[in-house]
Parts: sequence; structure tokens; C-alpha cells
Amino acid sequence: MNNPSLFIPCTVDLFLPEIGEACLQVLRKLDLVPVYHPEQTCCGQPAIHAGYVKKAKASAKHFIEVFGGDEAVVCPSGSCVCTVKDRYPELLQDEPDWRSRAKELAPRVYEFSQYLVDVLQVEDVGGAYAGKVAYHESCRVLRGLGVSEQPKKLIRAVKGGELVPMQGAEVCCGFGGEFSTNYPEISEALVSEKAENYIASGADVLVACDPGCLLNIGGYLHRHHPDKPALHIASFLAEAIRDEKR
Repeated sequence: MNNPSLFIPCTVDLFLPEIGEACLQVLRKLDLVPVYHPEQTCCGQPAIHAGYVKKAKASAKHFIEVFGGDEAVVCPSGSCVCTVKDRYPELLQDEPDWRSRAKELAPRVYEFSQYLVDVLQVEDVGGAYAGKVAYHESCRVLRGLGVSEQPKKLIRAVKGGELVPMQGAEVCCGFGGEFSTNYPEISEALVSEKAENYIASGADVLVACDPGCLLNIGGYLHRHHPDKPALHIASFLAEAIRDEKR
């Protein structure tokens, strides 16, 4: 297995850089040296959702040019992975050569936990955590990629940690990109319920696989329940690895 390329999405680059650093730390713990292409940019998801087809196509073509020669592309955002795997062929359907290149790349793009468990066949990355963990099923990760057991296997393998059930784990947190700004009242109600279910679970930390969800949930928790953390799966694993060393 060659070293994978690391695709860092906009939300991580601009708002949650610690997630990108955590991905790097975990992959290095597994004796990998991820490749970072500095010319990478947005996958085009916001442009697609906003209807800016020309700009979306330009982003898609640039992504294909940058990552097209890589054996594996790993990304800590399931929604971005869904965009590349599902939306690019549709977006480029009137340009056969580009559509073919998009379809050829799609099977080599992975969400972070999916890559660890399904490709590397690794569940235990090492690490320890003395507490209870709840898991939020991000919509695009669960329904778009079918990824659910992979992050749970990684959590269960952390020494001392306990994965606890959370009511409504599979229910949307209310982010949905533009949805949260177009329908703020509905978004607020959804994220409020998610926070209540997290607290009721008795968990010490909430883990998710999509940075968009974490922006929404983490923001709400910061305002209303600042003692209740929410972490990306990569951040949780990186912290667990550091804790075990201590």
C-alpha cells in the first residue's frame, strides 16, 4: 500500500485545522507518510448546491487533475467524499472524457474512518480514553457512503473507552450546509435535540465524522453546554494516542 494523499476540505482548512493535524498524526502512527498536494482547493460542493454549475465544474476538474494519479485519497469529510464520488460524474456528464476520469477516480476516494478500517484493515490504532463516548451519524456519511460501523469499531478499540448508545444518533443535526442559514429555526431545533440526546446518553464526549456537523453541534454546545465536548473521529483518536503515551 502506497502512502495516501490527504484532501483537507474547506471547513477544516478555515475553521477546524486541528482535524487535519489529527488525521496526519493518526496516519503517521500507522507508519504512513501522507502526501499533501498544496495546489488542492475546494471540491466544489458549495457551488454545486448553490447552482453555480460553471464554477462547480472548474472545481471538479481541478480536483481530478490534482488527485487523479493517486492510489488513495483520504478526506475527513464524508460530505466532500460524497461530492467527488457521486456528484462529479453527474456534473460532468456532458463531457465524456472528464466524466470517465471522474468515475475512474471515485473508487479511490475515502472518508477517514472508512480508509482505516476498510482499506488498511485497522481497527485498533492504539490509544486510551477513560470515559464514555457517543457517536453522531452524519447524514452524508451514513446515507451517502454507508459508513457507520467503521468509526464505531475504531472507538470501541480505544482502551478504557465505552461506546454508549444515543437516542436519535441517525437524525440530522440541522446543519446541511445552506439549510442551516436558510432555515435557522428548524436547524436550531434539530441541533438542540441532538445536544439533549447527547447529554441524556451520559457520554463524556460526542464523536462525529463530518466537520460540518461538528461546526453546528460544537457551536451550540459551546453556547449552551460548554462542558460537553464534540470531536471529530480523527481528533478523538489522536488525543487517545497522546493520552496512552502519557
